Amino acid sequence: MLDDKVTVKVLKEKFPDSLKKIEDNNGNLSITISRDSLIPVCETLKDNPELDYDLLLDLCGVDYLGKREERFEAVYHLYSIDKKQRLRLKVPLPENDPVADSITPLWKTANWFEREAYEMFGIKFRGHPNLTRLLTHDNFQGHPLRKDYPPDKRHKCTTVREYLKEEFKELEGERTILNIGPSHPTMHGVFRVQVMLEGETIVDAESEIGYLHRCFEKMAETHTYHGVIPYTDRLNYCSAFMNNVGYAMAVEKLMGIEVPKRAQYIRVVLSEFSRIIDHQVCIGANLVDLGALTNFWYFFRPREEVYSLIEACCGSRLTTNYVRIGGLADDIPANFQSMANKILDELPRFLNDVDTLNTKNVIFQNRTRGVGAISKEDAINCGFTGPCLRAAGVPYDVRKAHPYYDYDKFEFEIPTGTNGDTYDRYLVRMEEIRQSMKIIRQALDNMPDGPFQSDDKRVLLPPKDETYTNIEALMNHFKLIMHGILPEPGEIYSYTEAANGELGFYIISDGSKNPYRIKVRPPCFPLYQTFPQLIKGGMISDAIAILGSLNIIAGEIDR
Repeated sequence: MLDDKVTVKVLKEKFPDSLKKIEDNNGNLSITISRDSLIPVCETLKDNPELDYDLLLDLCGVDYLGKREERFEAVYHLYSIDKKQRLRLKVPLPENDPVADSITPLWKTANWFEREAYEMFGIKFRGHPNLTRLLTHDNFQGHPLRKDYPPDKRHKCTTVREYLKEEFKELEGERTILNIGPSHPTMHGVFRVQVMLEGETIVDAESEIGYLHRCFEKMAETHTYHGVIPYTDRLNYCSAFMNNVGYAMAVEKLMGIEVPKRAQYIRVVLSEFSRIIDHQVCIGANLVDLGALTNFWYFFRPREEVYSLIEACCGSRLTTNYVRIGGLADDIPANFQSMANKILDELPRFLNDVDTLNTKNVIFQNRTRGVGAISKEDAINCGFTGPCLRAAGVPYDVRKAHPYYDYDKFEFEIPTGTNGDTYDRYLVRMEEIRQSMKIIRQALDNMPDGPFQSDDKRVLLPPKDETYTNIEALMNHFKLIMHGILPEPGEIYSYTEAANGELGFYIISDGSKNPYRIKVRPPCFPLYQTFPQLIKGGMISDAIAILGSLNIIAGEIDR
């Protein structure tokens, strides 16, 4: 593992006048640099073998209106897979000239992230190949994540973008343009893909998102820390509980709150069940798109049983809202373990049926082998994480690389592929279901007794009887209800292994009851950015197979 001191030493020696500030933000190394040195610093971080920051996880803007001399800040979250080291790079930008150099030539991941920062904050990235709006429509005015932009302001979309690429306007020879989506049975959400066809072959493509954009990050600024939790359900709604956990963990780290072991293990069990059903949706729906309908029913029956387990805990199935900062809303029911074990006992039968139907099926292999393949180098450069990265042969998993909630005490393997194609993505998810079952059994067998919620008075409402009889409890109740949770000023980047990859939450607190800034790192975002490149040279049927294997969730991309 790379030590923070090595990164600091290398940068200090090479850029002695460019480093403005070096901080440790809750265990995160954070370095502020001058914008003129952004490209050479990033080149050093990426290419220096001592550092090897090969993965750009996220890029976002922050508006410090009235708080700092330089109003804006571009923030880069970097990671070295081999060295297991994280770095947060910050570049202050003045209000009258919010311009930074594009790092897209270094990391392809930066393309969409820079476009998002441009439209949300008005930060311009010099040298970007296509600095246009991404999540908002062409009639939208202003930059919604700026602090002086009203949260209730609306702009109607009155025009439709006919061509997603300028090249599509001038067709050559027998080429035609075809729109797939945004409303299409095989799109798995409101996405649009526009392809240029030469016969039946895709020679060029571009994608459009934003049809489901609700600006989760703007809404988070207008709600209390607890009030944000229900909004996280709507990110990846196929495994909503994992979003709750990821967000709550970030706030807990920010506040230094220790979650009781029982709550941690319950979070592990329900997170792994959520991973299983998310993978079942991905595999089942993908197989339906390929014409194999039976698999859908095989996987949806145990999926419904998992939803019943979640419903027994919190009364809700799809969007859970079960997690609370510091623990859970309530303890698990008395029959939780028996319900969970029943699902684990029945699940292998359905898993084996799908395995038997498909894994060695010649038709399925012909539709998926070599289709949508990506090398490990390109997958890293494009910001892949999760099953899609592991299918390309990179064994990076947050649960192993940076264990949380006793994941280092559970025995499980990280499955990987070799070709990074649609077939490998299928195999990796199938095996991850089996590994999640192993984790759940171990967590159930070692389920701790004790409380399900932290006793930290900064987040825990006192019991009703104490509220009625004890003045201190009454005052604590009043302050939490009226003033909310009040983290100390600071920031945190926290991360978990969600179903589609690393789910990160970058939270900045100014000491008030509402988050000053929340940026979510959605695993699907860089995956779908790469989709047009993956489908070039294939046919429409290949594009459908590839899309399903990426498991793109509209709520997670658009937020």
